[in-house]
Amino acid sequence: MILDGKHVLITGGTGSLGQQIVRRLLTGEMGTPSKIVVFSRDEAKQHYMRLSYLNRKEATDEVIYRNFRQLLSFRIGDVRDYSSVLQAVREADVIIHAAALKQVPSCEYFPFQAVQTNILGPQNIVRAVRENDTKVEMVIGISTDKACKPINVMGMTKSIMERVFVEANIDCPHTRFACVRYGNVIASRGSVVPLFLDQIANGGPVTVTLAEMTRFLLSLDQAVDTVFAALEHALPGETYIPKVAAARMVDLAEVVINGRDIPIQYIGIRPGEKIHEIMVSEEECYRTIERGDYYAIAPMLPELHSATIDKPALSSAYSSENVTLDHQGLRELLADYLAGAQTRVAA
Repeated sequence: MILDGKHVLITGGTGSLGQQIVRRLLTGEMGTPSKIVVFSRDEAKQHYMRLSYLNRKEATDEVIYRNFRQLLSFRIGDVRDYSSVLQAVREADVIIHAAALKQVPSCEYFPFQAVQTNILGPQNIVRAVRENDTKVEMVIGISTDKACKPINVMGMTKSIMERVFVEANIDCPHTRFACVRYGNVIASRGSVVPLFLDQIANGGPVTVTLAEMTRFLLSLDQAVDTVFAALEHALPGETYIPKVAAARMVDLAEVVINGRDIPIQYIGIRPGEKIHEIMVSEEECYRTIERGDYYAIAPMLPELHSATIDKPALSSAYSSENVTLDHQGLRELLADYLAGAQTRVAA
């Protein structure tokens, strides 16, 4: 299997996505790595993540906990700091780059902080691979739908991150760089569903920006599936896009409220927000192919083109404006997550 015997480095490994990637890697579904290294700057999150494994005494069908002592290790470091990045990259075979500043309003108020983390961080990874005798075989960068035709700082910096990794395939021909791009992860830290539940627990109101606002929605496991699909199948410079559902945010709010006497309050667009998100632009359509449950966008640079695309997979933008989920569809999508969350709200 693709990760058998590989040293896997996960930057931002203490985030919601990073932690789920670690759980999934420990199941062995991608093979058995020789080492999994969580690289992040937050020692508290690393401490509690380590304890969460130490306190599990038995293997479950979800995670092979008995293996974590041999496989999983933690490294304090910041992607902004080249020397700490280099130390982590030296031993890696595979890098999953999830470290980022991802909150849209925060990036609007602190744009250069976003530049340092979301652009200089990836560049430090590329530099470490390019300028040193590393054994890195592949790098997967985690991007966002906001990087497509961006209007906010977070999206702009993530769009440049994509280009940094695409171009790295030319500078580092022995390493495969690719990206994944997706929408709102339902249960991730800072996402809208946990916000709605907190607001409900406090008696409301549930705040929605605009009645027309739509978003792509996917589960944390769907996000990890996309990363794993790119690891296995993405060609150099490709961007992988999952085929996922889209919904109106007001419908999502109504499903989470679930008939309770909680009002919805419209508060207007926050700094940097779009009404609809786009995962593939109309300009990218002509170089997009279908690959199973994913779209793959070929790189813009002609040096990296592997073949001519005779029949593009899309004829128009892949936009959340094309809503696919009604209330019932949202209930089904959120069922597993809300089952536990509603219990916590009631308590």
